[in-house]
Amino acid sequence: MVRNSIRFPGRLRALLPVALLPALAGCGMVVLDPAGDVARQQGNLVMISTALMLLIIVPVMVLTALFAWRYRASNRDATYRPDWDHSTQLELVIWAAPLLIIICLGALTWVGTHLLDPYRPLAAAKARAPGAPDADRERPIDVQVVALDWKWLFIYPEQGIATVNELALPVGRPVRFRISSSSVMNSFYIPALAGQIYAMPGMETKLHGVFDRPGSFTGFSANYSGAGFSNMRFAAKSLSDAGFTAWVAQARAAGGTLDTAAYLKLERPSEKEPVRRYAAVEPRLFDRVVNLCVDPGKMCMHDMMAIDARGGMGREGAYNVRALAYDKFAARGTAPLTLRPTRYVAAICTTPMVSADRQSPAPVDPAPLRGVGLSRPDAPVAGRTARADTPAAAARPLS
Repeated sequence: MVRNSIRFPGRLRALLPVALLPALAGCGMVVLDPAGDVARQQGNLVMISTALMLLIIVPVMVLTALFAWRYRASNRDATYRPDWDHSTQLELVIWAAPLLIIICLGALTWVGTHLLDPYRPLAAAKARAPGAPDADRERPIDVQVVALDWKWLFIYPEQGIATVNELALPVGRPVRFRISSSSVMNSFYIPALAGQIYAMPGMETKLHGVFDRPGSFTGFSANYSGAGFSNMRFAAKSLSDAGFTAWVAQARAAGGTLDTAAYLKLERPSEKEPVRRYAAVEPRLFDRVVNLCVDPGKMCMHDMMAIDARGGMGREGAYNVRALAYDKFAARGTAPLTLRPTRYVAAICTTPMVSADRQSPAPVDPAPLRGVGLSRPDAPVAGRTARADTPAAAARPLS
């Protein structure tokens, strides 16, 4: 068999890697050149960690080549010592240098992990934009995020609007994301703003960040979630105060209300959804998404937990089920009910319970931080309030 192959001269073969370098021009450097303070600190952490590791990697690679050349078979000047097996000085260098680097990496990672905790509010000095020292700009803007199949829903409770596959934030003002999912797990990621964090059904995660320069960036899901995953992207815009106000006005002028019926229709699987805006949002919709009770008549998870904390409903609770009218487990209503009959626990309260929003703690001054990232023993613990799922809270009447 004769194989046809392309052969290059020796010099040309050596230049091939150089010829491929222009192809790297299409690679984005947003992770190392972001537009947000949190992402910038994360990028610096990566660069410093890489530099510390190179302190060992580079000398090892250089010495490997040096030893191979120095003690080659043809070098008659090299000292030949076949019985040599130990050197205390060399052992000290070999073990001490990596140990010091590991200690530095451990300290850097420990402090950075706590300072860059996604649940931790930004310090006021980090959140304040140049030339805007007023307290209103230090107050974070709330954005509720829902990962749908396969698009992103953003709810602005303060502005009373919602958007699909479009996120806009005022530059210099911190943002607090409350993130959940309607069906499967996704990963919410805006490389220019902050690190990624998972969006999971029946759970709520948080993420804090701030844009420090205007621009238009890309956000996406970094966790495979099905057929439409590759198109699960959205525009993340960093706007001036005037631009953000105008954007909110455009959303309100778009008309339409995101109520229960509109949400149940929106959450059905679809791909390549265009940008969509809603002028109004049904109150507490995000809390019902988190508690998996957007479907009419379905009991919310916090109601179930309150009942369980009180010992259950007794014999009546065994029969508290209803036929599922909207089959979540068969692609959200795309399959007939007869193919997969499913049942769910029905609501029993005449007045729906409202889960208290667990506010983030007050911003923490990182100055006294000494590694653990927690309050010092002699410092009072601020912002501690009763949680909605404590036994005391669960003992309240259901309706």
